[in-house]
Amino acid sequence: MKIAADMSLYPLKDGPIPDIIEFIRELQMQEGIEIVTNQLGTQLRGEFGAVTGAINHCMRKAMQAPNTVVLVVKYLNIDVEIERAPSLTPPNGS
Repeated sequence: MKIAADMSLYPLKDGPIPDIIEFIRELQMQEGIEIVTNQLGTQLRGEFGAVTGAINHCMRKAMQAPNTVVLVVKYLNIDVEIERAPSLTPPNGS
């Protein structure tokens, strides 16, 4: 089953950018997933096991670090394109 996930990592300290970049780099090293990042979050797409496994692996690494982090993940149980910006117009044009 193919799924998509949308996630955001919030390190609870000053200067969180290096923690977020490290988290995304770690995700990019995981096999079997497609990743798109933007200013609001990171989207992943792939087989259920690959997506959830990549998130769990990277979440464990981020949460073992000494800094407190919050990871928000939303899962979608269908295969959707993640390379382009979402459209606010319904597919049938109405």
